[in-house]
Amino acid sequence: MTQNVPDFSALLRGAQRTAVHLEMRDTYGVADEAEEFNEFRHSGKVDLDPESEGWAGWVPLVRETVGRGVVMRRARIVSEPVTDYIRWEHALTPVNVAAGEQVRWLPRRLASDIALPGNDLWLIDDRLVLFHWFTGDGDWAGHEYTEDPATVKLVSAAFETVWERAVPHDHYAV
Repeated sequence: MTQNVPDFSALLRGAQRTAVHLEMRDTYGVADEAEEFNEFRHSGKVDLDPESEGWAGWVPLVRETVGRGVVMRRARIVSEPVTDYIRWEHALTPVNVAAGEQVRWLPRRLASDIALPGNDLWLIDDRLVLFHWFTGDGDWAGHEYTEDPATVKLVSAAFETVWERAVPHDHYAV
């Protein structure tokens, strides 16, 4: 694996067919989400305005990518009962879906027999993987990029198995 990690936006803009995202943590502690997450925990309010500043870096990129014909899928493996963080992600997900992402949720108990990679990731066009590393508290710890065929094969098989078992967002209740 190489440490030369391309810019994520460039990777997504280079996607030609597919961009899939696998998330496996029950909580994240990413600093730029802290304020919105705390607001949700205290008030239950979420930002569902795709034109808001909070979505400015993501929604246009998704719309552009999907508009080129790229299929974007996101699968989340979650423990049940879900954490407050997952409840918050679920409440926000209608914006992802409206922008063009397909999103599914897999209860962790249904993933026990799936050979999963050790980190969250993006798989682009079944040819390259961008792994995300997080600290124990869930903050960003780094990224790793690879086009290693064996790793791509493992990641692709894992994602497709998760996707087949997972529940579409509109049918998953938290």
